[in-house]
Amino acid sequence: MKYKAYKLAFTSGIHIGKKMLVDSTLGIHADTLFSALCQEALKMGNDTLKELYGYACDGMFLISDAFPYIGDTCYLPKPMKRIATENQGDSTLKKIYKKLTYIPADKLDVYLRGELDARWETNKMRDLGHSTTRTSAAVRGKANAEPYHVGVYQFNAGNGLYIILGYANENVLNMAETLLECLSYSGIGGRRSSGLGRFELYNMKFDKSMEDRLTRTGKEYMTLSVSLPEDNELEMALEDADYRLIKRSGFVSSYTYSNEYLRKKDLYVLDSGACVINKYKGAVYDVSAGGSHPVYRYAKPMFLEVTCL
Repeated sequence: MKYKAYKLAFTSGIHIGKKMLVDSTLGIHADTLFSALCQEALKMGNDTLKELYGYACDGMFLISDAFPYIGDTCYLPKPMKRIATENQGDSTLKKIYKKLTYIPADKLDVYLRGELDARWETNKMRDLGHSTTRTSAAVRGKANAEPYHVGVYQFNAGNGLYIILGYANENVLNMAETLLECLSYSGIGGRRSSGLGRFELYNMKFDKSMEDRLTRTGKEYMTLSVSLPEDNELEMALEDADYRLIKRSGFVSSYTYSNEYLRKKDLYVLDSGACVINKYKGAVYDVSAGGSHPVYRYAKPMFLEVTCL
C-alpha cells in the first residue's frame, strides 16, 4: 500500500453538523468523506460507484479522517493510550493533556514520551480558525422569509484540513484524485447550496517520520479513520485496545432511495485515535433501512504505528 496526503483549503466556511443546525464540528470523519466520494462517483455512472466500492471493500483504497493543518504543520488525533507525563502530580497539566484533541505530527514521539508542552499546543490550536453563526432566510413559498441560523467553522488564512489516501496502484489513485477534484467544486458538509464546504485541493508533503509509521510494523497502532472490525475480528481487535465508541447516523441523501426522507441505520464505530495491538480489516457496511438500494457506511481502518522511539 502506498500513501499520499492532500490539503483541503476551504474557500469559504464549512458546516459539519452535530445535532443542531447552529452547531458545527471541526474535522470530517472518513465515512462522511467516502459517502461524498460515492455521490461524485454516481454522477459519473453506476460503474464508477461499483469500482470505488469494490476498491474499498478489497482494501485497495483507504481514506483517513480529515485532520487540521496550520501552515506547514499537520496534526494527528491524540492517541487514546495512557501517557505518563513529566509532572505526574500536576493536576492542572493532567487536565490540559486530557483536553488535547490534536497533536502535531512531527511531535508524536515527544507526546508519547510525555514531554509535549500541552499548554503551548492548546494555545496554538486557537490559530486554526473560529466558529461563527450565519443567518439566512428560507422563503419556501411564503410571503415573509423565515430566518434560520447555521453554525460555520471558518479557517484562518493558510490553515485547513488534510486527508491521507492509501492506494494499491495508480488506477486506484487516479480514480480517487478525480473524485476528490470533483468534490472540491461540489463541496462537502451541510448547506453546500449556500457555498459552504468548497475547497481547493493541493498535494501535501509528508513528514518523513509519519510516512514511515504508516508502513512500519510495531507493537501498537493508532487508527486514523473511524472504523469497525467485522464480527470475526472483534475479539482479536479489541484485545488490550484503548478506544472510544461514537454513533454514526444521519439521513440518506438520495432521490432514488425512497419517496420519504429516511434515516440510515445507526452504526457504532471506533473513533480515530483508537490504539490497538492487533490490526484488523474492518468493512464497508450497508446501513440502508427500507430503501430501494444499498447505503454504504465506510468503516475501514488506516493504521499509524505509535510505538514510542
